[in-house]
Amino acid sequence: MDDGGIGRIGIIGGNGMLGRALATALLRRGGVVPGDLWISCRSGVADDVAQGVRITADNRELVDACDTVILCVPPQAARDLDIHADGRLVVSVMAGQTLARIVDLSGTSRVIRAMTSPAAAEGLAFSPWCAHDTATRADRHRATAILRCCGTTAELPSEDQLDIFTALTGPVPGFVAFFAACVSEYAVSRGVDPKLADLATRQLFLGAGHMLAKGGPSAADHVAGMTAYAGTTAAGLKRLQASGIAAELAEGLDASVNAARRLGGD
Repeated sequence: MDDGGIGRIGIIGGNGMLGRALATALLRRGGVVPGDLWISCRSGVADDVAQGVRITADNRELVDACDTVILCVPPQAARDLDIHADGRLVVSVMAGQTLARIVDLSGTSRVIRAMTSPAAAEGLAFSPWCAHDTATRADRHRATAILRCCGTTAELPSEDQLDIFTALTGPVPGFVAFFAACVSEYAVSRGVDPKLADLATRQLFLGAGHMLAKGGPSAADHVAGMTAYAGTTAAGLKRLQASGIAAELAEGLDASVNAARRLGGD
């Protein structure tokens, strides 16, 4: 069992998109060997997983075998978990499920509530988290080690903020995709070949994201610098700043936050 490191890990719901991303992250960057990783799913079958990973349809079997249990099922399936994880660390990435609710569902107060995304498979996720008051320092260290496999992580000062990040983690990539689609469609409407427009848009957004991810100036500082340069970018930015797009984005994020909080109900 646990040797003081990450230990043996089980992912309940490990056959979904997010569960697979977590499994990939742990195997690639967590030093977890396939024999120390368990996945449970309703079918008891998971294709395209590393040889040696243990697959089961029995959540209780997984809990009994593992030191850390990651809850990665849709919020609406939370009530059907049917586990008792006393003595284990439970890390939940279920949207909207509060720490108190996870304690009730899992039978342990050694609970970490986190949020991550499928970008974890590439080590590109941001995974904020908060801990139940009775989670130990070792529990926090282990959760940090697990979530660092997914990319960047940070402990939040309050659980309320996790709903904010739930709204950012899921919707923001969708918002970026929406803006990318608008850019591509604009180019096509001006006569650019659709394949070329798609190729260019993908690379442009990749480059922009990479520039921001490298650190240095904040996003706001980038905007200020490009506006001050007074070139073609400034012309477009000033038009957007004069529009209501910032307020519309805020309303979209508020809608996502409210949806995340509603998921906590039965």
